[in-house]
Amino acid sequence: MSRHQNLNHVYPNAQQNQPMFSRHLTAFGSHWLPPTQAPLGGWRNVHFPSYPCRPGVPPPPQLSHPTRHLSGAFQPQDTHNTNWARLQSKQHLPPGFPFHGFPHRHFQLGLMECSDKEPPYKRRRSSDERAPGDRSKGSPKREYAPRQARSAATSPNCWFKDGKPPPPGTSPPRQALELKRQWEDFSHCYKSRPQSGGGRREPPFEFSVMSYNILSQDLLHDNNYLYKHCSSSILNWNHRLSNILKELKEHNADIMCLQEVQEDHYEKQIKPSLEALGYQCEYKRRTGRKPDGCAVVYKKDRFSLLSSHPVEYFRRGIPLLDRDNVGLVLLLRPTGSSRPEDCVCVANTHLLYNPRRGDIKLAQLAMLLAEISTVSRLPDGSSCPIILCGDFNSVPWSPLYSFVRESRLEYDGIPIGKVSGQEENPRGQRILTVPIWPLSLGVTQQCQYATAPTDVDRGITNLSVQDFAEPPMAAMNRPSIEHSLRLTSAYSHYLTEDSRPEITTCHSRTAITVDYIFYSAGTGDISTQPEGPLPRHGLQLLARLALVGQTDLEAVNGLPNEHNSSDHLPILACFRLCP
Repeated sequence: MSRHQNLNHVYPNAQQNQPMFSRHLTAFGSHWLPPTQAPLGGWRNVHFPSYPCRPGVPPPPQLSHPTRHLSGAFQPQDTHNTNWARLQSKQHLPPGFPFHGFPHRHFQLGLMECSDKEPPYKRRRSSDERAPGDRSKGSPKREYAPRQARSAATSPNCWFKDGKPPPPGTSPPRQALELKRQWEDFSHCYKSRPQSGGGRREPPFEFSVMSYNILSQDLLHDNNYLYKHCSSSILNWNHRLSNILKELKEHNADIMCLQEVQEDHYEKQIKPSLEALGYQCEYKRRTGRKPDGCAVVYKKDRFSLLSSHPVEYFRRGIPLLDRDNVGLVLLLRPTGSSRPEDCVCVANTHLLYNPRRGDIKLAQLAMLLAEISTVSRLPDGSSCPIILCGDFNSVPWSPLYSFVRESRLEYDGIPIGKVSGQEENPRGQRILTVPIWPLSLGVTQQCQYATAPTDVDRGITNLSVQDFAEPPMAAMNRPSIEHSLRLTSAYSHYLTEDSRPEITTCHSRTAITVDYIFYSAGTGDISTQPEGPLPRHGLQLLARLALVGQTDLEAVNGLPNEHNSSDHLPILACFRLCP
């Protein structure tokens, strides 16, 4: 008997008489919810008032009570140990923000401090560049105690200096706290389709997607100044691997897009563990001597692989593209379907970190969008549904983020350091050049691969090479770039109960959102669509795993901590293929 492709089967361990996602709600704190009359049991049935919404942003669920993110009695830590800067600038506000009914406050993000020094690079030097046993030119050597060596009397989730417990006579450490995240349900916003002809109709295909930067252990070693708030046992790879695999198993997503996946750990530990859970794994290591990369894994009983396309952003001979970041694009087909329009194009990337090189980030993104446009194209010229995940190292409403969401960016006069919005006040930044990337890259200003037009394509003859070159050159000289994918975000980037910014990454120097799940919204999706016709094939957002705010993360000692072993939080969303 064929498997029903509905929400109950996105999570196959759920019993028939249980509400949707009940197992996952138990894992993320459904017992903290007060009794409700919602028909979905542990899920909160959310309702949307009629107020303005930024184009493409899903209306946030309205809660009848505050969200509880933490378990255990606690008192928030003092924040004098953190230097997180805050941004209250209208340039990061969406038009019309704040919404009616919310407090009138600016969109705030904890951004990196700005100084005249060059920003520290994540991973300054790979292990391959150092002599065996020599760490003198990299980060200071740091020993990591084995997990079993921890004392039962102390919790490694406390802010110990250099991982050492407090001296005798001081107050005992608090119990390690754990984040509790809740699912936000939107499925009730969609009308059920009527049965046609009195026959039984196949349910629409529904599936879940995760994006998660799991923090490469090699990067952790080379940037350990970011994790001085953590004890050595928390940073030990065996402890971290156990927590990460536990998270992946509990979330049980049909598709997982992972970043900072270290190659040796992937081959020996992560890949075998995921294959044992029924996943097929695709991986692309970063170019050069970088030891980590991006992985896209999917359940073999839910999808079949049609094609896999690694994308390398390094281009020899182009100074702008001398970095080793990569992307990975997969074309998947739902099990049991043979229609081309039912395919899903899934892309995963980790863009350059450097907050002062927005020109490189935009060029990398343009290369990825060109590949997605090619892979997702259907025989009739339209595109199949697209899901774009990853760590974009850019904050919400920044120029780079707006380019993804609004399909166009007018960049005349934009400083390079403001493209990603990571720094509050970047100094000494030059303006983006026109064009941003050279014509020799082979990517147009419309983020398409440049191909020489033929006589048949143009319907004309007797044209010279110069005639073909003129239109692309004219376009390259305009200070604007665009794409045709029409993507929106699965998250609204602020918390429902108090409009605080959502946080996806947090360590000792910053707490911001840089991780996203973008998707091509189809007919009837709850997000407010941009102007223009809707795509013929798209997705409907059914649910998402709620994020938390900065104070919630401060209360659990930031990231990583005893229970969360990366400096990023996983983000998850559930979708339905539009009929």
